[in-house]
Amino acid sequence: MRAQRAQPDSNKRSRHPAENPSTSVDWPRTLAMRGAEALALEHLRFHGKELVTGRLHCVLLDCSSSMVTTGALARAKGVLLDLFREAYLRREHVALICFGGEGVQLRLAPCKAGAWNDDWVAPIGGGGGTPLVEALRRADELLAVHGGGGSEGWLWLMSDARTRELPKRPAHADAIRVLDFESGRVRLQRAQMLADAWDVPCLPCNG
Repeated sequence: MRAQRAQPDSNKRSRHPAENPSTSVDWPRTLAMRGAEALALEHLRFHGKELVTGRLHCVLLDCSSSMVTTGALARAKGVLLDLFREAYLRREHVALICFGGEGVQLRLAPCKAGAWNDDWVAPIGGGGGTPLVEALRRADELLAVHGGGGSEGWLWLMSDARTRELPKRPAHADAIRVLDFESGRVRLQRAQMLADAWDVPCLPCNG
C-alpha cells in the first residue's frame, strides 16, 4: 500500500497575525495608524505580536510663559533629563520639540540618546503662548518619518495645557503619555481632558 503523503501542519505555517483567530487586534493603535484613510491590512496592529526592534521617544516640551512663571518648566527639564537618561541606558532614540512664544522648534533631531547633563537643558528658555496644535503636528510628522519597520514611536507631552486648543490624537504615535505640570490653587485640568480625549494616561508632575 502506498504510504500517504504527510500533510503539512497548518499550525506551523507562517501566517499573518490577521489569519490567526487567537490574535486580538489592538484597535486604538489600529485606528490611529488608519487616520482618515480607509481601513487596510497594513494599518492593523495586534496585541503582543509585533517585534519591536527600536523605540523613539519624541518629547514635546511646553515652554510657554505659564510654565516659566510657576516653575513648571524647571521641573519639566528635570523630568526630561530623567527620561533621556533612561533611554540612554536602554539604547533607545530620542527627539525634543519645544513650543512657546517663539513658535515650534526642533531642539534635538532624532538620535541615539546620550549621557547628557543639566548643562544641555539649562539654556532652554520660555515665554509667550502655547502653540499646541502646531507642536503636535510637527511631532506627528517626525514620528511618521522615523517610525515603522518594527520601531515604536512614543510621544511624551510635557505641559500645563493652559490652552483652549483640543487637538486630535497624533496618528503616528504608538504610545502617548501626557505629563501634567499644571499647578496653583485654580487648575483647569485641561491636560487630563486631553488625555481622556486621546484615551491615554495622564501623569501628574505638579510637585
